[in-house]
Amino acid sequence: MSVNYKTGNESLIKVLDGASERLCSLLTKQGRAEHGALRIAVIGGGCSGLQYKMDLVDGPADRDIMVESNAVRVVIDPKSALFVTGSELDFSDDLQQGGFKVTNPNAVVTCSCGESFAA
Repeated sequence: MSVNYKTGNESLIKVLDGASERLCSLLTKQGRAEHGALRIAVIGGGCSGLQYKMDLVDGPADRDIMVESNAVRVVIDPKSALFVTGSELDFSDDLQQGGFKVTNPNAVVTCSCGESFAA
């Protein structure tokens, strides 16, 4: 079965070193090191109106945009891509604010939890 997807570049999303290391480790643990990817979606919700949803997937789906950045594949649906263009993905081990973080230049409002935004 052929999947019809587009290839994007780091102007859509850039994966920083911390996120790359963590994602490579997670994909390897799941046996997805060769073909796996991180799916980033923007969905309604959160205190500012929009929030990120991230999942490890086997690869791109139809109509996705796939970006290879820092040895990691990221897949994003076209609608979500409108909201994340120019973003950077990082990872922090901090106990309070740890986890994957998206730095998004399109977010005009962000909440204190760092997981919700308005564009």
